[in-house]
Amino acid sequence: MHGKRVIKEVTPLTKNDCFTIFSRRKKEITFPIHFHEEFELNLILNAAGAKRVVGNHMETISDFELVLVGPNTIHGWLAHECRSNEIVEVTIQWHKDLLDDNFLGRNQLHFVKKMFERSAKGLAFTKDTINAISERILSLDKKTGFDSVMELLSILHDLSISRNAVTLSDSTISTDQALSYNSRRIEQAFEFMNQNYSKAICLADVSRIANMTEVGFSRFIRKRTGYTFIESLTDIRVSHATRMLIDTSHSIAEISYACGFHNLSNFNRVFKKKKNCTPKEFRDNFFGVRVFI
Repeated sequence: MHGKRVIKEVTPLTKNDCFTIFSRRKKEITFPIHFHEEFELNLILNAAGAKRVVGNHMETISDFELVLVGPNTIHGWLAHECRSNEIVEVTIQWHKDLLDDNFLGRNQLHFVKKMFERSAKGLAFTKDTINAISERILSLDKKTGFDSVMELLSILHDLSISRNAVTLSDSTISTDQALSYNSRRIEQAFEFMNQNYSKAICLADVSRIANMTEVGFSRFIRKRTGYTFIESLTDIRVSHATRMLIDTSHSIAEISYACGFHNLSNFNRVFKKKKNCTPKEFRDNFFGVRVFI
């Protein structure tokens, strides 16, 4: 589709987080084409000449970029002709069920609901909108707790009523893996894996939670998620490891064992495959602030 393998990003959001803000300054644009289950709002400044990819849409961007992408929407930014070495990047991610359908169905949330629906194809906001709202996005990581949640909701509302936002892709491009789980059994299995990722977990354990045979559950999880049981468990463990690399000063060996990888070399190999860098490189190259709300 884009000439490269599309990466499924493992975000470090847990079910207890409302959202996360990732803010940093960069010398080059490094935003590979990927997808994930969360909504994502990206503010990118000083990256004129970079190429944006959302679904089947590609476009060279200017110095001002604000894009909302929905769950499992393929997106990324490539260096292309960008020569800037003072790029500002703020990424806000939140769970797709943070605002559920019942809440969004209320009259006062009508425009937000419509904006979320449009975000499945990617939504780019105008320069005027960016000028009006960028300072609030840039300072969102300074707020904490309830105030930060209310400010995010306010930002989303103001974006939803802004004029002339452009839908980017002319079709909803996701991947074969980007399927709706829509299953209580899958939810129970993932809840069990998220609560016990630090321990040894086998297929029999999770199949029992789902009240299915091992063979039946293996087929079921692959059909519903596009991933095998082992791949799903590995994603969960890498997600928790990513968060610990950002949030703690624990050694990489300690993080490896805490996240259920009982072999350090295997942890390094798996992490590099998922994140395109080793855990040490990830920690060393992390320049910026990531806040979990």
